[in-house]
Amino acid sequence: MNPSKEHLVGNKSVPSAYVPGYSHARTVDPEAADNYVLHGFIGDPELDPVMEEVSLLRPDELHRFITAGMTKNNAVLNKAPESLRRFFADLEAPPPWLDHDAFRPGVATFHSQVDRMLAAFVAGVLVEGFSTLIAKSFRMTGRVQSTGKRLMQNNRHVTEIFYPGGLLRENDGWKTSVRIRFVHARVRNLLSKYDEWDHAAWGVPLSAANMGLAISVFSKRLIEYSKILGSRFSAEEEESILAIWRYTGYLMGIPESILYTDAESAERIYRIGFLIEPPADKDSATMANALINSVPEITKIKDPKERKSTIELAYRLSRAIIGNELANRYEYPKMSTFLVIPFFRMKQYLKQRLGKMDNTVRMNNFSQLVLVSLFEHKGIEYNLPDHVKHDKSSPW
Repeated sequence: MNPSKEHLVGNKSVPSAYVPGYSHARTVDPEAADNYVLHGFIGDPELDPVMEEVSLLRPDELHRFITAGMTKNNAVLNKAPESLRRFFADLEAPPPWLDHDAFRPGVATFHSQVDRMLAAFVAGVLVEGFSTLIAKSFRMTGRVQSTGKRLMQNNRHVTEIFYPGGLLRENDGWKTSVRIRFVHARVRNLLSKYDEWDHAAWGVPLSAANMGLAISVFSKRLIEYSKILGSRFSAEEEESILAIWRYTGYLMGIPESILYTDAESAERIYRIGFLIEPPADKDSATMANALINSVPEITKIKDPKERKSTIELAYRLSRAIIGNELANRYEYPKMSTFLVIPFFRMKQYLKQRLGKMDNTVRMNNFSQLVLVSLFEHKGIEYNLPDHVKHDKSSPW
């Protein structure tokens, strides 16, 4: 039976998981709703065809070529397939709107209050991100088993993009962002050929729609959730944080047609995206709880009582930030959030007051960020998964 007219966008059938929300979203903002659903059929238009072409290369050979492209080792890269060489050549040309000077206020404010921003990132931003269809890709690949490592990788990425000059071509903010792009393209390629992925229901794995929504959460919601925890930003600092994440999203392969331009467009994508996305389900709950329970692991807490209290605080903070409705969908433990935000804010205030100098506070903050981030002695690795299942893939 042909799909009814209201279940079409352009000449495509709306993914069935999106149909209920899409119908409502069109009454709110039809243009944004159509744009979001259309991007549910799109992955990374530039890199996906390349990854399909190089999918038959031996994993070690592909790894060698990608590493050469990242490190500008032309002697090796020149032996790579033309499409991969062309991809890296195109990356060398920055978008016309890029302004590295605009990143400075955001970098400075991040390092002055990183405890609040990192807490907002983990307990709010990352957790909320699992409420979309992205959670299905993690469940199917089995990456829930490595949630702690993924959280440390995410923290490393944030550290690098907010490092002074981190998003310059030669530095690690740029490289970790493009690495994520390659990982997403590889996983998308593997999942698209996997029988369990329901294209009719969910569209493209790790779609541009999901990525565009995620980067809006990483930017706009990071600012708002950090404010809940006591952060204060000037208008210039907020614009700078948004600029940092926008360029990061560009490097991660998000098409500009679904990549926000400013705070207003980020809010628009966020609002419409979550109207269209289906309600968080068991896959989302599994990932969110795994993330919260991994916090003691990455902070190196060994004492059982301290681990328990850390997890409880993480749950309380997360519930207070994302709200009871989503927390209940995630099957969080039932607990009161009374005074948890004032307690957290007071603790951060006292910590800063006890610092003898602002530089001391910043150094302590940076040291804490390094502690909970994945910094490997051998530097950034560009291995990619070679099997759709995480436990059957070579290490990456």
